[in-house]
Amino acid sequence: MKQNLHLLFVAFILMSFYSCTPKTELSSPDGHIKVAFATEPDGKMVYRVAVNDTLLLDNSSLGFEAKDGIDLNQGFRVVKTTFTDKDETWTQPWGENKTNRNHYNEMAVFLKNDANIELTLRFRAFDDGIAFRYEYEVPGVDSLLVTDELTAFRFHEDGISWSIPASFETYELLYSEQKISEVKNANTPFTFKTPGGIYGSIHEAALYDFPEMTLKQDGGHALKSELASWPDGIKARKGNNFMTSWRTIQIAPAAVGLINSSLILNLNEPCKLETTDWIKPIKYVGVWWGMHLGVETWKMDDRHGATTANAKKYIDFAHDNNIEGVLFEGWNEGWESWGGMQNFDFTKPYADFDIDEIVRYAREKNVQIIGHHETGGNIPNYERQMEKAIKWYTEKGIHILKTGYAGAFPDGHSHHGQYGVNHYQKVVETAARYHMTLDAHEPIKDTGIRRTWPNMMTREGARGMEWNAWSEGNPPSHHEMLPFTRLLGGPMDYTPGTFDILFTQTKDSPKRQKWNDQDKGNSRVNTTLAKQLANWVILYSPLQMASDMIEHYEGHPAFQFFRDFDPDCDESKALAGEPGEFVVIVRKAKQNYFLGASTNEGPRTLLVSLDFLEKGKTYKAIVYADGEQADWKTNPTEYQITEQEVTARDTINIRMAAGGGQAISFMPLQK
Repeated sequence: MKQNLHLLFVAFILMSFYSCTPKTELSSPDGHIKVAFATEPDGKMVYRVAVNDTLLLDNSSLGFEAKDGIDLNQGFRVVKTTFTDKDETWTQPWGENKTNRNHYNEMAVFLKNDANIELTLRFRAFDDGIAFRYEYEVPGVDSLLVTDELTAFRFHEDGISWSIPASFETYELLYSEQKISEVKNANTPFTFKTPGGIYGSIHEAALYDFPEMTLKQDGGHALKSELASWPDGIKARKGNNFMTSWRTIQIAPAAVGLINSSLILNLNEPCKLETTDWIKPIKYVGVWWGMHLGVETWKMDDRHGATTANAKKYIDFAHDNNIEGVLFEGWNEGWESWGGMQNFDFTKPYADFDIDEIVRYAREKNVQIIGHHETGGNIPNYERQMEKAIKWYTEKGIHILKTGYAGAFPDGHSHHGQYGVNHYQKVVETAARYHMTLDAHEPIKDTGIRRTWPNMMTREGARGMEWNAWSEGNPPSHHEMLPFTRLLGGPMDYTPGTFDILFTQTKDSPKRQKWNDQDKGNSRVNTTLAKQLANWVILYSPLQMASDMIEHYEGHPAFQFFRDFDPDCDESKALAGEPGEFVVIVRKAKQNYFLGASTNEGPRTLLVSLDFLEKGKTYKAIVYADGEQADWKTNPTEYQITEQEVTARDTINIRMAAGGGQAISFMPLQK
């Protein structure tokens, strides 16, 4: 009886909210998610969201504010609404899933206010969430100075959330679990769970020519949009008509449903490139980790990492270990200026890095070179050289580029403001003209533009592996946070796979004599070795790196998993998990499957069904597991490798040590 009364109450308040004319209510294709729009007596705009007839968001504000008395948030009346729907299947050249279903109902609410400003609020409801965007037309002015966004997310009840603090300069912060009401500010994706067990994540999709959206406390358990600004405090500079990115709320009954959602991708436009056959996922190693450890350097000196001899050694290793690419950082002039306003030259190699010989040698070994452009944040310097430098690379046969922005932008610009967003997009489009793919570090966050521009393959945008080299490192739970938060936006170049977890091999190596000059404090990798293997599967990137120095892989039996691993997956599925606790993900690549499971600081045992395997086939499962006495703190490098034959009818017992994990490759047997 109590439940029926609750449903009647919910129905009543929904009916009263939806009573405006014309109809302004939209349901997901399966009907379980509802979003409704209304105008208040003063013409201000609000929306609300219900899931399974239970309110998720109460009346939440909409609109913008602009300078010079231009009113973008009140006095509006509904002129008309239109309804459409779409159900399509589309494919992409690479991705967690190469085939995706885009199924939604759409409501366009056409509004006008007393100043004849026209606004279309476009809502889409999917079975896995909702999204909306603003489309403004403002007559009588040439340009607009947007000063604030009023979009709010007013939760009906307090809940649990997982997020990083808002910052317009970096995403390299640790995640925390808090009540929604305790969150002062947060970046997106902002993941939450309601008392009724609904999981969700607030983010944005298709971000172009607009600042990023963060969230800030708006009283009680409500959050409000807070946009990154220009140095003068203006949020966005636009013409007299503009369209925002989509404001998104992914919704799922279980946490893994958020990972399995394609909502962010579906809200982006189809691919704009004429051809995509030149875009290929690869595995790579690189001259990189030694610099973060302090035993090699980016600049040319007696410890220089990117030398011709070292380059050939890495190319040989890649060739011998089924690895397609090698990254070289610190190859070009300008690293000696680090610490000021960095002034790199992107077409002048250091004297000890013979790029023509290295390119020739790599081609002979059928290995691709991954180029590197570290800007140090000096955007004007980079944009002056960018097209020339990309063309110079591609003429030498280098078609993969890692970019970096580890430094302050000039003139007070932020990394995540409109200025930064437009710069990052300029790089994407310039690279596309030269058939070059990208891996961006210190980037703008991923909002699914890889559907439209698939040469934008991966990016950093969170605390990655390098933090373990010179700080207290990333805690074990970090890797169980990322799939439910940062990775909901898109792939991450976390650079997993360090085997020298305690840096003992580095310290003991006679060729690393400078190690003792480095104060590493309590730095180390805070996982077991088996978890490092699992992270190659869990932390998705189509450009997947084995991050350690190659001497730590030589002759190591566990490295066979990376030799076998294929980053060019066709299908992916998160099987189990909870944010910050554990996760299990499987990916299919051609005929093989690769499974990664990991846990936080607590040990864990899971029983996992193998029903994802193709029925009627028998597979050899090679299991890379934590050793019996493994523990991330006290015994991180103990592991064991076993083999068994399995089918889709079987289950497998996954035992993980504290801070540990398990990686399994499944390869069909020919019988």
